[in-house]
Amino acid sequence: MILKRILLALLVLVLLAAAYFTIALKWSYSSGERAGWIQKLSRKGWVCKTWEGELALVSIPGAATVEKFAFTADNDAVAEEITRAMGKRVNLHYEEKVGLPTRCFGETRHYVTRVTVSGEVSLSPGVVVPVAAGAAASR
Repeated sequence: MILKRILLALLVLVLLAAAYFTIALKWSYSSGERAGWIQKLSRKGWVCKTWEGELALVSIPGAATVEKFAFTADNDAVAEEITRAMGKRVNLHYEEKVGLPTRCFGETRHYVTRVTVSGEVSLSPGVVVPVAAGAAASR
C-alpha cells in the first residue's frame, strides 16, 4: 500500500516535470528579429550540445561594435543556415524562452528559428548599399 503511494507520487512528479518542460520549450515569451553580422557560432556543452553564437549589431562592417546579441540555435538545420550566412548581413528571427531551469537547453534565452540574408545594407535613412544578387539569396 505504501509502496503504491510512493510510486504514484513519483509518477505524478515525473509527469508534472515532463509537462512543464514541454510547455517551457513550446511557449515563447517574445519573438522578434535582429539584424547584423554573425560574429561567432560554436557547438558547446559537456553533455547537451547546443549551437551558441553572437550577432554583431552594427550598421556597416568595420564600424565599432555597439552591441552583441547572444543567441542559441538548438536545430542543426538552422545552425547550418547560419554557417552559410557568415560574412553576410543577416536577419535572425528568434523566440525568447523563459523558465528553462538548466543550461542544457542553451546558454541564452534567445533561440534562432530562421535566418534571412539581407539584400541591402542601410547606411542611414534613405541611403542603402545593395548587396550582390548572388549574396542576397536566403538559404
